[in-house]
Amino acid sequence: MSEDPVGRTAGGYLAHAPHMAALGIVFSANGPDWAEVSMPFAPHLVAYPDEEVIASGAIYALMDSTAGLAAMVTRRPITPVATLDLRLDYLRAPHPRATITGRVTCYRMTRTIAFVRGIAHDGDAADPVANMTGTFMFTLVDLPR
Repeated sequence: MSEDPVGRTAGGYLAHAPHMAALGIVFSANGPDWAEVSMPFAPHLVAYPDEEVIASGAIYALMDSTAGLAAMVTRRPITPVATLDLRLDYLRAPHPRATITGRVTCYRMTRTIAFVRGIAHDGDAADPVANMTGTFMFTLVDLPR
């Protein structure tokens, strides 16, 4: 986990989200304007059992969560967000039984909106599974403690 107290808070937030636990998504690291999480292979995440490849819907959920986390850690103090728009362009299928890692950067922020971009990869960030862009709105809801 990150040594950054903001990252620890954001990682704790992820740990309390039921859908994150169901997907097996775990916090990896963060910086001042980026976040990284991973989703290990699990049989219940597979769309076609013969192929043993994580389904695109699970990857979309991973990237939505990673992007929201990147927006949250960029804002000081951490403020929860809601997804306004998220685009995921799939470039190729993930490798069978691979862990998918999402890494997202918040590249611009206004008073109420965060703009993010990132990739999902299965071990080689230079050969991504998908590219992602999105926008998030900061909300006034308190984080669980």
